[in-house]
Amino acid sequence: MSKLNQIVSPLNVQVWFNLLKSHMMQHRLSAIGLVIAVISLSTLWLHNLTTVIPSILGGSAKWALLAGLAGFAATTIGALPVLIVKGISQRLEDSMLGFAAGMMLAASVFSLIIPALDAGQEIFLSRFTASLVVVVGLGLGVLLMLGLDEFTPHEHDKTGPCGPGHERCGKVWLFVFAIAIHNLPEGMAMGVSFANGDMQVGLPLSTAIAIQDIPEGLAVALSLSAVGMRPLYAIGITALTGLLEPLGAILGFALSSGTIWTYPVGLALAAGAMLFVVSHEVIPETHRNGHQTTATIGLMIGFALMMVLDTTLG
Repeated sequence: MSKLNQIVSPLNVQVWFNLLKSHMMQHRLSAIGLVIAVISLSTLWLHNLTTVIPSILGGSAKWALLAGLAGFAATTIGALPVLIVKGISQRLEDSMLGFAAGMMLAASVFSLIIPALDAGQEIFLSRFTASLVVVVGLGLGVLLMLGLDEFTPHEHDKTGPCGPGHERCGKVWLFVFAIAIHNLPEGMAMGVSFANGDMQVGLPLSTAIAIQDIPEGLAVALSLSAVGMRPLYAIGITALTGLLEPLGAILGFALSSGTIWTYPVGLALAAGAMLFVVSHEVIPETHRNGHQTTATIGLMIGFALMMVLDTTLG
């Protein structure tokens, strides 16, 4: 049996449709939230389409795509040590993930929420209206990620597989889908941050995400190696998960660059998605092994580094 057959289980469209339908009936609130998020995002993308397409290869769009590619490269570079390193201690892994969580938290606040509030106030000439717009964006980001988490088959390292049809997917693909869910909002954040052509927003955020992608890439590659995958395959699969970042960057840019009022909404949406991932996935994962203190110190270091980057580059 080939490697591909070992990874990919046979799929049947009708079976998958029935599994998804059954799962939606069991989780109606999450399904409704996902539908609301998808309709809202689709509306914004269609609204901005005529503006984005002519500029997709130039100007701010170019920087957004380059930022996403930098995240992809950082993820791949982070995976390379798996060629010579067979594993790291659980304490070190938890501290690395805590560091990544700290950078994501700080990026959400300093590079997404605060610029969204400033842009909203400038557009709507009201702090209260700007706050409401940011809250709506945050909510859409949370609904999107909650829906993707609920309806995408994936596996968490400690809590096991979940999502409709997870029993029909190979273990490796479940893990890949889990990482892809993490990487998509990071890419979207990069794209949104460049949508207004403001390097003071885009540069520190994209730098921070690329930095935290390195330990994240190593953790992913080591986890794949631990389930028996050869190092080169582990690096290749990790790189594939990193491709979600340039894709997300394009989607994020398209979401926020067409009309001026979509910019603060897009920033807040990316922040909500990243905050969801940090709170729902990363922090709980680092606290399941008895290394809460180490993980928290890593988080504080990551938060402080991102704050310095934002102050220096922003």
